[in-house]
Formats: sequence, C-alpha cells, structure tokens
Amino acid sequence: MKTFDYTIKDEVGIHARPAGQLVKEAKKYESKITVSINGKSAEATKLMAVMGLGVKCGQTVEVTVEGADEDTACEGIRTFFEENL
Repeated sequence: MKTFDYTIKDEVGIHARPAGQLVKEAKKYESKITVSINGKSAEATKLMAVMGLGVKCGQTVEVTVEGADEDTACEGIRTFFEENL
C-alpha cells in the first residue's frame, strides 16, 4: 500500500471537471485508489463520491493506492494531482 498527502491548489477545489478527470485517470489502473479528507473517503473511480467530499482549495487530502500496480498507479495519480489540482 502506498499513500501520499497533497494540498489542493486549484482555486475551486475538486469540482466537476477535475473530479471527472481524476476518475478517468484512476480507471487506468488495477489498484484501488482512495481519496480521504476529514475522516471521509471516496474511491477515486466514483465521480459523485469524489465530488461529495467537498474538497476546497488549501485543504490537504490523503491518497491511498493499493493493488497489483500500486507503484505505477501512485506515481501516475501523484502526477495528475500536481498537474491538475
């Protein structure tokens, strides 16, 4: 299992467009990818669950990656967060 923390820099947080892109990115990997904040978590492949977290700019999320391709998935998702959120 791999984890990393990321502080959201997008002015509007994780809203519809980047949430949709995150879901699309997460579906590329076999591993289960979970985004957590303030005791709530959502599987990164579930759009409404990710949006339901209500992540705002400046908040820090914890991303957990677990599965067969977790090394590759963790790097890919970390890069996605850095480039898009």
